[in-house]
Amino acid sequence: MQLAQVVGTVVSTRKEDALIGHKLLILSVLDPRGQTTAGELLVAIDALGAGVGETVLIARGGAARVNLPAATPVDARVIGIVDTMDVR
Repeated sequence: MQLAQVVGTVVSTRKEDALIGHKLLILSVLDPRGQTTAGELLVAIDALGAGVGETVLIARGGAARVNLPAATPVDARVIGIVDTMDVR
């Protein structure tokens, strides 16, 4: 799992059939203290309803495809919306 901040959305009128109905978000990856890491951006699917400005938890790679049909072309997925963080 990684932390990321939602910085935008993607609108795609044509996409792989397995992605139809999934919201696509542009995310900026964060370090464990919540700071942006070298400007790394990625696109992830979201079924939780995260919005721009929110901090989210993401799964990448094979973990992002859990509970999706096997042929779904997904490399990143929002798996949680962060309410608070406490790093010491």
